[in-house]
Amino acid sequence: MKRYLVGGAVRDRLLDLPPGDRDWVVVGETQASMEAAGFRAVGRDFPVFLDANGEEHALARTERKSGRGYRGFVVDADPSVTLEEDLARRDFTINAIAQDEDGNLVDPYGGARDIQLRVLRHVGPAFSEDPLRVLRAARFMARFASHGFSVAPETMELMRAMARSGELSELTAERVWQELRRALASTAPSAFIRTLHEADALGAVLPEVEALYGVPQRAEFHPEIDTGVHIELVCDMAARLAPGDDRIGFAALTHDLGKALTPPHVLPKHLGHEHAGLAPLRALCDRLKVPADHRHLAECACREHLNVHRFDELRAGTVYELLARCDGFRRPERIEQMAIVCEADKRGRAGRQNDPYPQGPALVAALAAARTVRANEIARGLSGPDVGEAMRRARIDAIAQATGKKP
Repeated sequence: MKRYLVGGAVRDRLLDLPPGDRDWVVVGETQASMEAAGFRAVGRDFPVFLDANGEEHALARTERKSGRGYRGFVVDADPSVTLEEDLARRDFTINAIAQDEDGNLVDPYGGARDIQLRVLRHVGPAFSEDPLRVLRAARFMARFASHGFSVAPETMELMRAMARSGELSELTAERVWQELRRALASTAPSAFIRTLHEADALGAVLPEVEALYGVPQRAEFHPEIDTGVHIELVCDMAARLAPGDDRIGFAALTHDLGKALTPPHVLPKHLGHEHAGLAPLRALCDRLKVPADHRHLAECACREHLNVHRFDELRAGTVYELLARCDGFRRPERIEQMAIVCEADKRGRAGRQNDPYPQGPALVAALAAARTVRANEIARGLSGPDVGEAMRRARIDAIAQATGKKP
């Protein structure tokens, strides 16, 4: 059996990155011969098999475009398909490198060279047949921008042509969310957003975010001025403060959507943008079928981030109401997450990356103080609504005592 290690396992070894899953391509075999050799078939759309160690083995195959969208392909896994033909259908040259079992590289499209050059380049014209590859390019940039990668000019131009074709509208919500979620958990989420923006593709998948580019902010608070650039900085700061947490990343991405709705005569001020942002946020969540945990945290951060920024000005009763609105007494982790999002917002500004943000720990401490109040101690001799009111007053008093605020 001729089998070759392919894809990310080879790429990441050449980049000196920790190894991930090992995927193999098998040349000259059939489903029957693979099963006879003890492999277990698991592929639904094309022949994929698992060995005894659980590693995936796919028959070498070619793909032919048969319709619109990323599903419109006819797969040919005939035993005559060569390794080079299989590699030709892959998206980027850095993913089109194979390694035989003796460690020798098979690199017909220059992937190893592009790794040295730190360039993300498409393998061939078939790249344009799959609109999902535009999002994959942006997601790979989110992962590899910190390693010095950039998109090849010819690849960027091809991505722009794909965006103009309208095929990105064929992508399902689940696939868009999957790519977005993985990008938000990467080290440089800004590269995902910026790559799609530069490819004229952001408007097709995240129009609420695309609308933020070119919207000015007050320079004394936002030296970067452009709201789109601010969002890039906030997303990267969130990735720095909470590595791999895509819930915090999503809230960071969407906290300022209301600024795109500010009337032109009000700019560069954005009065009420935190409440205006809830409608586009909910539309985005509905369209992409965003999970409830992500949605609820994002709504809290969108609505409350200015209140958290001015925490020192709030009375204890106002802090209590903020915590209650965010369901903090049942979901204390949400307050901790929101504090990080707000810190990312405050520090995600040009030249402000190292500013202190005491408001976040203060908010978390206020919740901790309020949660020390026990219902069984407060509710003695009370019933009905009186219990809830007594709990509210006791929690406000606890916040006041812990923070020195007026009730």
